[in-house]
Amino acid sequence: MIRPPLRPEEHDRGRALGRALREARGSRSLLDVAAEAGISPETLRKIETGRIATPAFFTIMALCDALGTTADELAASTAAERPMTG
Repeated sequence: MIRPPLRPEEHDRGRALGRALREARGSRSLLDVAAEAGISPETLRKIETGRIATPAFFTIMALCDALGTTADELAASTAAERPMTG
C-alpha cells in the first residue's frame, strides 16, 4: 500500500511535534532518550527534524514515557504554535 503524500498542515504538525520533543528533551542527549524509549537515534532525529511527520502512536508514547511527559502535555505544546483551522 502506498501512502498518499502528506498535506502541508501535516508537515507543519510534524515540525511542531519535533520542536516540542526537543524542548522536552532539554539537555539530555538524543542517544540517551532514544535508548530509553527503545527507538533508534536516527528515528528520534528524523522525528525531531520533522522528516517523520506522522510517527507511530506507540513511538510517541514511548518517547513521552522516556521524557517524563504525557501525550496530552505534548499535544498541548504543539497546539500552542499551530493556528486553529475549522
